[in-house]
Amino acid sequence: MHPIYDIVGIGFGPSNLALAIALTEHNEQAETPVTAVFLERQQAFGWHRGMLLDDATMQVSFLKDLVTMRNPTSRFSFLCYLQDRGRLVDFVNHKNLFPLRVEFHDYFEWAAAQVDDVVSYDTEAVGVEAIQDDLFEVTTAMGDVYHARNLVFATGLRPTVPEGIALSDRVWHNSQFLHRVGELRDPKRCVVVGAGQSAAEAVAYLHREYPGAEVCSVFSRYGYSPADDSSFANRIFDPAAVDHYYDAPDAVKQRLMDYHRNTNYSVVDIDLITQLYRTEYQEKVLGKQRLKMMNMTRLVAVEESVTGARAVIQSLVTGEQEYVDTDLVLLATGYDEAAPILGSLDETCARDNAGRLVVGRDYRVQSTLRGGIYLQGGTEHSHGITSSLLSNVAVRSGEILTSVLTNTPVPVLATA
Repeated sequence: MHPIYDIVGIGFGPSNLALAIALTEHNEQAETPVTAVFLERQQAFGWHRGMLLDDATMQVSFLKDLVTMRNPTSRFSFLCYLQDRGRLVDFVNHKNLFPLRVEFHDYFEWAAAQVDDVVSYDTEAVGVEAIQDDLFEVTTAMGDVYHARNLVFATGLRPTVPEGIALSDRVWHNSQFLHRVGELRDPKRCVVVGAGQSAAEAVAYLHREYPGAEVCSVFSRYGYSPADDSSFANRIFDPAAVDHYYDAPDAVKQRLMDYHRNTNYSVVDIDLITQLYRTEYQEKVLGKQRLKMMNMTRLVAVEESVTGARAVIQSLVTGEQEYVDTDLVLLATGYDEAAPILGSLDETCARDNAGRLVVGRDYRVQSTLRGGIYLQGGTEHSHGITSSLLSNVAVRSGEILTSVLTNTPVPVLATA
């Protein structure tokens, strides 16, 4: 006999954390509670831990936390966190909308600790199937079984590694950076591949922390491109923009993505660009250049030996290849959205001409089943640029919860 949950959430990053908070707040006022459990393969809450550099700041306002855009009076807000930590006045005096990344991660952990009664950590979901038209079974790696009327997938992102490149002791993805940077011992040279914020932050960090090392920044552009965070452009992250994007024809969707790609993809904060340019110029003046910008190039191979690695870097202009001996190749090459583990459910789900899941405005996958299959992420094609970002997690969690309450046709707390 297994309890039947209204929701089984697969993955417990910020998106499903926001959903757990939304249903917790709902249950505090509702006569009939929403029952849920969230399955997370990590042993504790963690969000991009390998990239929490001490001086890195968020690129989203603190007001776009887990709750405020949905419920400004929530006790789970970033401001309530600051009050609890004794830093509210200090933060106000700081006059900054963008907290340190390590601080926002601490906020996430603080919020997650308040809803840990609905989370099962160290639990990896490995299979799902429909055992009835409106009932799902989720199996974990340890053989445990969960039953649910609705599934909410928030499986996050997976590191992107360039074709032909393999991770190793000397080739890391940026997601591993802080976990492994202690392995570096007096490096003579480091190569960082990528043109986005994470790449630029890693370049600045390595240049600062290893004053005896040359740092080579490899990217296909002519130079780092600044992020467009102007007020009008930022409206692409508004909750209303999801409605506009969802209702737009495919051609308009593509144009919107093209127009506003520079708000998020492969862009760098202008202050960091200025800092790196100033550093490079100063070194040229002093004749001691450690920061090397290898623009209009790409990494095509890494040859490793017992003594080090050799990066093969090709010019996009001439096609010529340069061999760079290095102690580290750091791939700040981004992420792909991880596909949900649908298993046999896939054949019940509708897909468009491009093979993408057809998803309703309420983030519910169009399916022949009555049970709900919801996606937190993997909906950029239908819902726009905020699909994998923090900007809309609060509002989206509320919309998913409303959909579950509206569409689940069975009493809560039912048992099989």
